[in-house]
Amino acid sequence: MHFAFVSIPAYGHVNPTLPLVAELVRRGHRVTYFTSADFEPRIRNAGADFLASGGNWLASLPGLGPGQRAQANLMLPVMNQVFEDIRSSFPALVDRLRQDPPDAVCFDAMTLSGSMAAEKIGAPPIALMPTYATNEHFSLRSLMPAPPPGSADDMAKVRMAMGRLLAEFAAEQGVRTPRMFDGPPAPFNIVFIPREFQPKGETFDDRFRFVGPSVGGRDIDGEWTRERTGPLLFISLGTTPLNRQPDFFKMCLDAFGGSDWDVAMAVGEQTSMAELGTIPSNVRIRPFFPQLQVLRQAAVFITHAGMNSTMEALYYAVPMLAVPQQPEQAATARRLEELGLGRHLAAEDVAPEALRAAVDSLHTDAGVWRNVAAMSNIVRNAGGAVAAAEAIEAHVRHGASRFGNVG
Repeated sequence: MHFAFVSIPAYGHVNPTLPLVAELVRRGHRVTYFTSADFEPRIRNAGADFLASGGNWLASLPGLGPGQRAQANLMLPVMNQVFEDIRSSFPALVDRLRQDPPDAVCFDAMTLSGSMAAEKIGAPPIALMPTYATNEHFSLRSLMPAPPPGSADDMAKVRMAMGRLLAEFAAEQGVRTPRMFDGPPAPFNIVFIPREFQPKGETFDDRFRFVGPSVGGRDIDGEWTRERTGPLLFISLGTTPLNRQPDFFKMCLDAFGGSDWDVAMAVGEQTSMAELGTIPSNVRIRPFFPQLQVLRQAAVFITHAGMNSTMEALYYAVPMLAVPQQPEQAATARRLEELGLGRHLAAEDVAPEALRAAVDSLHTDAGVWRNVAAMSNIVRNAGGAVAAAEAIEAHVRHGASRFGNVG
């Protein structure tokens, strides 16, 4: 069979799909992957054909200070850029899919063009969900904190404007408006977290297949070897410009420099070494580390609690200290505490002393280690890429006659 994959240009959305792509190719299927050109090497490494579609608009997002939320004045230009990208890239995406019709379009649930393209060409749509799923009983919106005083009306206007632009574009294309937060984005949905981590997981029916994360297929991330003894502390706030936090990284140097911790700290491409000052001898800093290789050996992970990083840490049974930067990450940080898998530091509580105390406590908390080991077992047995590939094959072979966007 031939499968088309469509994703927004974000590591947290592309990376979870790559083991699935590799598994489909291993089974003899053909995969064509559409996203921005930045991701071509890793997609080809997974065995897919690559076709550039859209630009990497995420790279132009502004950085935010600790605890800052994306405000309306920041979201409006980003939203307009997203829709300009859709308008310019969508016709070429549809033309290419018509020239080489897929048996299904597998689209990232946040990729607005994915379900519209599937409907436009008459192919079964399959949503790929790297974070929490949404059904009639649970919505990600329910986990979001209330907006700051005075900003609720502005953000409501942004959501209304986004909904209007999306509805207008869908109408122009003669397709239905895609769902994002008000129900399942497709009749069949692959979710890259285990059901046990999903809030209200018991309410999700057979429209959803919870397969958990898959690791592997990331050799392109580079090499890394340890140079010191002592427990390994990994620190990373993810890959987007929103996570540019030089002050936070300096606090980590104050907290762990000269300690018994062997520290690997990923600061991203937006933070320069000059901003961080003197680097202690027990700390190694890079823009990015090969995360999977580091997590295999880490004793504690200080993370922004992005879902991709969270699932990879759980796969390797690493307790987490969550320092979320955005509302969805704050929701996952709370989920980690609810399940006894880590701790959560709010932005206003982040300080060198608090970081050191939380990390030392996690490292010696037998209850957290038991919970993390149990969840690691669940994550590893959720099925991963093999279960996802089997589910997609079965859906296309036996359920394609029933496809169509959820109305």
